[in-house]
Amino acid sequence: MEGSERVQRALEFATEKHKGQMRIGGGEYITHPIAVCEIVKNQGYGEDYQITALFHDLLEDTSATELEILKFGNEEILTAVKLLTKQKGYVMEKYIADIKTNDIALKVKTADRLHNLRCALVTDVEFKRKYVLETVDWYLDFSPEIKTAVKTLAESIDTPMAELSFLYTPIDSWKI
Repeated sequence: MEGSERVQRALEFATEKHKGQMRIGGGEYITHPIAVCEIVKNQGYGEDYQITALFHDLLEDTSATELEILKFGNEEILTAVKLLTKQKGYVMEKYIADIKTNDIALKVKTADRLHNLRCALVTDVEFKRKYVLETVDWYLDFSPEIKTAVKTLAESIDTPMAELSFLYTPIDSWKI
């Protein structure tokens, strides 16, 4: 992954913190934050968005501290990462509403969900169904790419999901 010196330092930090963690598909976990970072970078977002993407799971899944995130980022990055972190006992409606108040958190969460939807193609049917339903309930209005990716994931399930018949109408006609 190419980026500025600041992004490279953030990548090294995130890589160290995620060391030893693996994705469902078997790859090293750091490949996910890197992919999320690449998505926001390719969408034209700058360093703060890219670093937030690299850090989006640190507070939730590693021993990283808020102080360490500040060291490699700034207050805006820390705020966005905190919004992206699911706290124990979180309420999904509040979690999503809070993310939507912060542009960095919203763009990173959109890229995160998009990457996870694409990767979920290798998961079992039960996980796919759960992930499709959660995406439809909470993330469908985040971006047109989410709509396309959730439809692709739903179509990968052998038994059609009758409760998602609206997925088989043209995406442009979806009411969200």
